[in-house]
Amino acid sequence: MGFQDSARTILSELDALLSQVSEEEVERAITLIEGADKIFFHALGRAGFAGKSFVMRLMHMGREVYVLGETNTPNFGPDDLLVICSGSGATKQFVDIAEKAHALGGKVLVFTGTPGSPLASMAEGTITLKAPSKHQQDSAFTSVQPMASLFEQGILIAGDAIVLTMMERSSSNEEMFSRHSNLE
Repeated sequence: MGFQDSARTILSELDALLSQVSEEEVERAITLIEGADKIFFHALGRAGFAGKSFVMRLMHMGREVYVLGETNTPNFGPDDLLVICSGSGATKQFVDIAEKAHALGGKVLVFTGTPGSPLASMAEGTITLKAPSKHQQDSAFTSVQPMASLFEQGILIAGDAIVLTMMERSSSNEEMFSRHSNLE
């Protein structure tokens, strides 16, 4: 398979994946984002890179956002939102952090490929991306791409689509550029 065929395959898989994302889930996610005082993000690996792109755009929209583990991350409190990206939805570290966020009075939004997972069950909002886990033999979904590539790509595109949906209601591109980094 050549490059163009590979690119078309990836785009076809993404189209199938994103067409299954529930409008109700997206509206609930937007409500959680808009209702949060501060937004905190946590994920690992490539899912973390894709998710950071999403929260960066939320910052461009004027939201106060933080990545867990960074030195400038403040305390989490009531009315804050924790966004987690986890294909399995069962990573113990993520479940523990979500439980702590609830104990502190906050809410949780999860991007996951596993609708019935512990994280999905405890979250106030879920974006379900029905893509394979990194262990494809354990997944009900299939992809020709390696490991969790489709899930990670889905986070990036779904996040951008959520931001675009929010922009249509409240922000302009010019407004967002005014918050873009200028120490380049």
